[in-house]
Amino acid sequence: MTSKTLYQKLVDSHTVRTIDEQNVLLFCDLHLMNEYTSPQAFTGLDERNIKVPMPGQNVSVVSHIIPTHPVAVRVISDKPSALQATNLAKNCSKHGIPLFDTNDAMQGIEHVVAPEHGMIRPGMVVICGDSHTTTYGALGALGFGIGTSEVEHVLATQTLVYRTAQNMRIRVNGVLPKGTTSKDLILMIIGQIGAQGARGFVVEFCGTAIDALSVEARFTLCNMTVEAGSRGALIAPDQTAIDYVLAKCPDIVGVTREHALSHWKDLYSDKDAEFEKEFTFDASNVEPHVTWGTSPDQVLPISGKVPTPIQVAPEFKRSTEQALAYTKLTAGDAIEGTPIQHVFIGSCTNARIEDLRAASGIVEGHKVAQGVRAMVVPGSGAVKQQAEKEGLDKIFIDAGFEWRKPGCSMCLAMNDDVLTDGTRCASTTNRNFEGRQGRGAITHLMSPAMAAAAAITGKITDVRHFGN
Repeated sequence: MTSKTLYQKLVDSHTVRTIDEQNVLLFCDLHLMNEYTSPQAFTGLDERNIKVPMPGQNVSVVSHIIPTHPVAVRVISDKPSALQATNLAKNCSKHGIPLFDTNDAMQGIEHVVAPEHGMIRPGMVVICGDSHTTTYGALGALGFGIGTSEVEHVLATQTLVYRTAQNMRIRVNGVLPKGTTSKDLILMIIGQIGAQGARGFVVEFCGTAIDALSVEARFTLCNMTVEAGSRGALIAPDQTAIDYVLAKCPDIVGVTREHALSHWKDLYSDKDAEFEKEFTFDASNVEPHVTWGTSPDQVLPISGKVPTPIQVAPEFKRSTEQALAYTKLTAGDAIEGTPIQHVFIGSCTNARIEDLRAASGIVEGHKVAQGVRAMVVPGSGAVKQQAEKEGLDKIFIDAGFEWRKPGCSMCLAMNDDVLTDGTRCASTTNRNFEGRQGRGAITHLMSPAMAAAAAITGKITDVRHFGN
């Protein structure tokens, strides 16, 4: 019997038909939708008079365009955005697709909502018109983003024409030092292998450092793996992942539980499985990391200095020059101490309850620095409720943070949470592209604890030394 990687096992178990050497017809267990990648798909179904055959295996969330102001009833004031939300509600109602609508108490970011409601289980194939669907690899599910034209095909057939990927393994051993998180780990990895370092690959993470991560920390790791160009990210489901899933899935009981556990125990890469590319890292050497440029791979340890164009490989000289011009940083300067004007704690990368606990632990007893605007946007209604139950909202508000309603918010400039030209932001998001948070806005990616420290000091700060 041929040895297989976990990725190969997941693809094989969901292959309806082999098309050719590179392409298969893949069954999709769950299809997540949002308001901005689905309109054309539903229009296409209507034009062909096609009904969705498996509506219960499709779920929609209004997340990207929604305002997050702390009001009782949310109203989308932008007319095109409001129309998107209205049309999504109409289409979901027509086809019987569950929807977390604008004022649903459990509304939030799709990649936070889905796992917390038990929709993600080991061994699944999960797709969404959003690249950060890789998040679900934290539970041993193959998740990846699809295009708008593919959304229509999935709605009509619950299948997808899928080009298979190559296999990459990233092993991380050792222990992450105090003050260093999975966000720092993935930023370091992206910096090491590059923004295209995993292009064409599905990445499987393993090693003692990965085993030690909580499920929510694994979500962060897998979420950002796409920023290295990967087509997916996976972690073989261990007891930590299984305990998380069982706690979120009250339907998995009795015989169903027995069958599930039996299936999940085989979800690992065989001992002799071949990976086309492998990397090994030592967690004990990882510092808190911060991006300096306009791509997630333009990143430094907090002790580092902004690179000069002559320090980088020739093929990166121009992009380095462009990034320096956009971020208005001086080559050779320390990244620590860079003044910031805004802090954003949120996004599908870092807006879960563990993230908010970490940030509040830094914030408690302090005040936001003068001249800094700081925001906390929970990833979902459930996260918001839990945080308020624990009193985290009060900690943030007392410190001078804005405590907002759930949504994608300032992760991307698709709603009214937008930075002004030249504003420098310490952000827990996943992308620092030019204009990502607003035209001319400058984004520095970092962990929730690092962002919280920046809010208090008014500058990029090594959280390990915060308060000393």
